[in-house]
Amino acid sequence: MPHHTPAMAVALALAGAAVVMIVAAVLSVAGRRLRQPAVIAEIAAGICLGPSLLGLFGGDLPARLFPTDVRPLLSSMAEVGIVVFMFLVGWELDVSVIRGRRGLIGTVALSAMALPFACGVGLAAWLYAGHMTVGGHHVDRTAFILFVGVAMSITAFPVLARIIVEHRLGGTEVGVIALASAAAGDMLAWGMLAVVTAVAAAQGQSGVTRVLVYSAIYLAAMFLIVKPLLRRLVAWLAADAREATMPMTVLGAGVFLSAYATQWVGLDAIFGAFVFGAVMPRGATGTLRTRVQEPMEHVKVLLMPIFFIITGLSIDVTQLGGSGVAELGAIVVVACVCKFLGAGLPARAFGMSWRDSSTLGLLMNTRGLTELIILNVGLNLGVLDTRMFTMMVLMALVTTGMAGPLVPRLPDLRAEDAVKPMAASVRGV
Repeated sequence: MPHHTPAMAVALALAGAAVVMIVAAVLSVAGRRLRQPAVIAEIAAGICLGPSLLGLFGGDLPARLFPTDVRPLLSSMAEVGIVVFMFLVGWELDVSVIRGRRGLIGTVALSAMALPFACGVGLAAWLYAGHMTVGGHHVDRTAFILFVGVAMSITAFPVLARIIVEHRLGGTEVGVIALASAAAGDMLAWGMLAVVTAVAAAQGQSGVTRVLVYSAIYLAAMFLIVKPLLRRLVAWLAADAREATMPMTVLGAGVFLSAYATQWVGLDAIFGAFVFGAVMPRGATGTLRTRVQEPMEHVKVLLMPIFFIITGLSIDVTQLGGSGVAELGAIVVVACVCKFLGAGLPARAFGMSWRDSSTLGLLMNTRGLTELIILNVGLNLGVLDTRMFTMMVLMALVTTGMAGPLVPRLPDLRAEDAVKPMAASVRGV
């Protein structure tokens, strides 16, 4: 492919972004009819525009539509969308939702992560021999096994929240417990991923120690210094109506600087964005919501489809082969069964009905966008090869797509059971 001038590369990146948005919008119409969240259509759009489908027509269409020298520009645009998304996830993740039935919620959250993690570690030990080399470089066995274990244990809190809203389960016991358990599990999962990322990115024991020490210093600074300052800053910005753009500018700069800090420490930039959101004051005022939260939601909606094409360009289903299909089947079965049992059995042990326990197991099996973000971290770190990345993305697509069709078909599960709307913390997911 020819090398383009900087101006033409930017123009092609913008044109490519437009194509992604149009395809995602078209597929989302079909997705809604199948009761699927928007993330399913966006993942499917990325796969369709990559080598898995568009590449089958000959002429190397994915490379023509998204040239090699244009992809870094698309990646930069996608990174902004991911950073904004992670900031919003951290800001909207309300720890108070865990209060109440702490025993049940804590048990479900831990079990729904521990069992898939353990099964994922065992599966990864079996798969490692076929995925131990990435780009000619040897993959650390411990990093690979731990990373696959964490990826298998994820529940996508934002996607789950959207499904609960769409199925009007927000006021039911199973809906509230699923949301609270996923919120608790998300906090634990990001912590686990940070440790695994440190192991994968660092060189040797001294490198891991350095990353962990710097991470501890960063977290201490964020919670002990930045959080109190943000409380005062947000109160001042919310009360100052003279400059409408200042809250967005100041807080946006804080998000990006925090993302830079974690990348410098040795973690991924997404952790910095998430932590900055986590230290934001809870319960945004009307002014702050209008000036910061809503504009960032628009940025997220605009840029996130670009992330999916970057993911789709790294997926090639045609390269799986017979052994890859068998491995994919094992990954999907282990992911579904272990997450279903990990969430459903503790719920049943605490006295929930089989119907509600089964519903909880299905809901907690959703992985969606959170899984893709984690998998892209593994791909960028060189822990996952293209075949393993493809299989894990397909697993995320299958497990997320299951909830929509299956949850309404459970016996006696009626939307009328919902008695109150979902909390505002899941708005706009």
